Amino acid sequence: MEFKKYYLDLIMVPLSVMICVCYHLWLWHNIRRQPLSTVMGANAHARRLWVSTIMKDNEKKHILAIQTFRNTIMGSTLMATTSIVWCCGLAAVISSSYSVKKPLNNAIYGAHNTQFMVSLKYVTLLVLFLFSFMFHSLSIRFITQVNFLINCPEDSTIVTSMYVSELLETSFTLSMIGNRIMYSALPIMLWSFGPVPVLLCSSTMVSVLYNLDFLFEDSKRGKRRSY
Repeated sequence: MEFKKYYLDLIMVPLSVMICVCYHLWLWHNIRRQPLSTVMGANAHARRLWVSTIMKDNEKKHILAIQTFRNTIMGSTLMATTSIVWCCGLAAVISSSYSVKKPLNNAIYGAHNTQFMVSLKYVTLLVLFLFSFMFHSLSIRFITQVNFLINCPEDSTIVTSMYVSELLETSFTLSMIGNRIMYSALPIMLWSFGPVPVLLCSSTMVSVLYNLDFLFEDSKRGKRRSY
């Protein structure tokens, strides 16, 4: 049966996706409930303090704020550019190797040929990079707004340090989502070598991200650190 050719893909690839999705849902839960136990929560708290300090002493530190946001915009621009370049390359590969005149029953009733599976891999990568580009572009939009508002007087009735901090956190959150989507494209790239590398890569990536996302107690020094 044709199903036997794809049963590993139907089992391991969705399992890999579920591992990544479950980990990030758990990470989001910890960020909401115990923010200081995660690197994202601790950095967000530090950024709020930084914005408040900059706006209180704006005359002396406005250049520091502009330089900091410039570097942040450059990072998001680099990731957005990388994503859209990948999209262009994948779109060229798909248009040259996959015929759109194939019958639609393959997509409805399941794959019956190798060409469909190869095209599915390319299309999945294309969608991931498109979403990564979108989130990084939105991040640049918000950080650009913060770049203007950070120099406003703090005693304004609308533009307060809390409002600016919320915009800044929105920008960093969108950038983080864009990065994680790009990370998730790595196992899909390995799908070209089979479903087993997808599962191994997803498990390894989740393990690495866990050590980077959470803060751990240092029993010797009594300090919290991330690996």
